[in-house]
Amino acid sequence: MSKDTLPGLTLCNNAMLRRAARKLGQFYDDVMAPSGLKATQQGLLYQIHIGNEPAMGAIAASLIMDLSALGHTLKPLIRDGYVETFADPDDRRIKRVRLTPRGLVKLDEAMKLWSVAQQRFEDVVGKDQAAKLRAALDDIAALDFDLPAS
Repeated sequence: MSKDTLPGLTLCNNAMLRRAARKLGQFYDDVMAPSGLKATQQGLLYQIHIGNEPAMGAIAASLIMDLSALGHTLKPLIRDGYVETFADPDDRRIKRVRLTPRGLVKLDEAMKLWSVAQQRFEDVVGKDQAAKLRAALDDIAALDFDLPAS
C-alpha cells in the first residue's frame, strides 16, 4: 500500500478499483493529449472501427454503459466529424455508428499514442501481469452482482 492510500480505502474493492482506474485513466489521457482525444474517446473510436458499423445498443452493452451515456460520449466525436450515426437499413429504429474518413485518420493518430501508453504500462507492470489484470477485469465485468429478491 502506498503512503498516499487512506486505510479505509484498502477495505473497499470498489474504492481501490476506482482509485487505480483514475490513476491509469489520467496516464492514458496525458499520453493521448496530443491527439486532442481522451482515452475513453480513443477506445470508443476503436470499438466503432472494429465493430463493422455497430448498433449503438451493442456498443453500450459491450462497454457496460447506458445509451444516454454513450450518446453523451459520442457528441463531441460527431461534432468534430469523426463519427456519424445512421439508421439501420433493415430496422430504422436501430441507430448505427461508423467512423468518417476524418475519424479513420484520427483513430490512426490516436492508436500510435495508445501504443506508447500501453507499452509504458506493460514496461512498468510487466507484460504477463498486465495480461492477467485485463483477464481478471474482464472476468469481473462478466459477473452477475444482482442482489437476490427479498
